[in-house]
Amino acid sequence: METPKITYLTKEGLQKLKDELQFLRTRERARIAEAIAEARAQGDLSENAEYDAAKEEQGHLESKIAKLEATIASARIVDESQIDSSKAYILSRVTVRNKANNTEQTFTLVAPEEADLAGGKISIKSPIGSGLLGKSVGDTADIKVPAGMVTFEIIDITRQ
Repeated sequence: METPKITYLTKEGLQKLKDELQFLRTRERARIAEAIAEARAQGDLSENAEYDAAKEEQGHLESKIAKLEATIASARIVDESQIDSSKAYILSRVTVRNKANNTEQTFTLVAPEEADLAGGKISIKSPIGSGLLGKSVGDTADIKVPAGMVTFEIIDITRQ
């Protein structure tokens, strides 16, 4: 059996996953069970597209629940006091300057489960996130992104 990989999350991120799991286990399971019951009531299951669709949705839901359960079981809360604040690590707020166009951006490095690009939170597993890990103020990072190579200069690193 494969050893589950540890997922580092904030306290809020872990709670969000637990809330989602609770919703899926209760409301979504009930909704799909009802859809299956309604489709069954229509008679011949061998030619019942609604039944097949509901059963397939049930399989997807159970898979998602299992994945969330595994993530929660292997989750560890990040202790920010143990993180070197002079380097970019998980939960660092990193301000960078794009060397090509001289624009600045600020990212918060988070676990993949907490990534929210609109909120400025990028995954440490993403190309930019992994490229910034371990860097210090003044360092440059050459990062391969879908549009090509981008060079960022690290301007500032802070904690949330």
